[in-house]
Amino acid sequence: MSIIEKIISNPTEYSLNVETLGPCKIESPVRNRDFIEDDERILVTENVKDLQHATERLGLTPSFERAGPHHKIFHDPAWSRVGIVTAGGLCPGLNHVIKGLVEILMFDYGIKTIYGIRYGYAGLIPRFGYEPIMLDTDNVDTIHEQGGTMLGSSRGQQDTGEIVDTLARMNINLLFCIGGDGSLRCGRDIADECKRRRLAVSVIGIPKTIDNDLHFVGRSFGFETAVGEATQIIQAAHTEAKGTFNGIGLVKLMGRDSGFITAYASLANPVVNFCLIPELDFEMDGPHGLLAALDCRFDRYKDHAVIVVAEGAGQRHIAGEPERRDASGNILKKDIGEYLKQRITEHFKSIKREASVKYFDPSYTIRSVPAKGTDAIRCYMLARNAVHAAMAGRTNCVVGNQDDWYTLVPIRLATIERQKVNLNSDLWRAVLDATGQTLYFTGATRNNGVINNNGTSNGATP
Repeated sequence: MSIIEKIISNPTEYSLNVETLGPCKIESPVRNRDFIEDDERILVTENVKDLQHATERLGLTPSFERAGPHHKIFHDPAWSRVGIVTAGGLCPGLNHVIKGLVEILMFDYGIKTIYGIRYGYAGLIPRFGYEPIMLDTDNVDTIHEQGGTMLGSSRGQQDTGEIVDTLARMNINLLFCIGGDGSLRCGRDIADECKRRRLAVSVIGIPKTIDNDLHFVGRSFGFETAVGEATQIIQAAHTEAKGTFNGIGLVKLMGRDSGFITAYASLANPVVNFCLIPELDFEMDGPHGLLAALDCRFDRYKDHAVIVVAEGAGQRHIAGEPERRDASGNILKKDIGEYLKQRITEHFKSIKREASVKYFDPSYTIRSVPAKGTDAIRCYMLARNAVHAAMAGRTNCVVGNQDDWYTLVPIRLATIERQKVNLNSDLWRAVLDATGQTLYFTGATRNNGVINNNGTSNGATP
């Protein structure tokens, strides 16, 4: 069942409407802007068939509230106090988002009390002793030039009641949560507890997931930069592979449950011959396994190969290791890169065939760089629209974007499940075309470089 079908089947459970704290009665201080109307909406999908089906079932066309500045706002800027928190793993663009939040809050709304919460949600738990940082446009002026987050980050669930106690004690009425799936769920719990206590606190999420695995938010900030950095590593692996007879460049990229970085990086630098992602089951042994596929390439086509694997791929092949979890409860994936390096090396030794595996694991390098190009622009636009949403009294939502439009999505909907690569999509078919890996796995013969035994075009000569 697709995500759209789930929404259609459970319209009351998966509402498309964002919560509001109350009517907006205060004149906005924002000047020289085209304000949006409260009833402006953006379609959930561009797929006409899905829209027609959803409209028939729901009696309305499924859409999200458009993000942007409102003529009337809920929170009085003169009395507003802000908290900004970054949680979870690092990602390119975190400092860009912090800078954008501070500048829009101060320049557009004149808010001067902005707390930078240190080390994730732990910074809102008094016993940890992490004092907040007072943020202003001066101390965030050049932070976008650095990777990581000036506030620090952490993983792990903290007590929601204690967090809300701290917000109330500090008189924070605007909380911006920059994080991924788990961090946004924590933001949702905070918003729910504030609502239960009748506290007028806007909790706005800014989606941060380098794996690009959240629904309805468009491409996550940092993803494009991560793909760009990964392509350079892939080029190095290709150079190393070609530098020796039967050379194999093996690259492990981030992607615990979703293989978007691996798939996009393989397309961005199409020297990859094997792209392995969590969504794709593959064999190691047998006539259609990875080892036989490497033999096929070396026997029939080229004397080098490049393999790019997502960290969550092929986990069933790694036996005998106990399950481990990080502080947030996420299962720590076993090292598929080291496993593949060992198995491939052993395989070629066993058949007395010359081969050399060069292994690259650039995960932390990729996620620690600053955002670049249009990725950096996306960071600022997300921050800008998050501030406008908060000031208009929206809460329990995350800012997303659909093409050129920015939208407000209920956190519950954005975190309904992890977004994964669809193996029937154009994206994955393009990966198969660019790599030609179906040819190697099946061992089919080529016919003028046109087909393999399942009828799939393999594009250029491998």
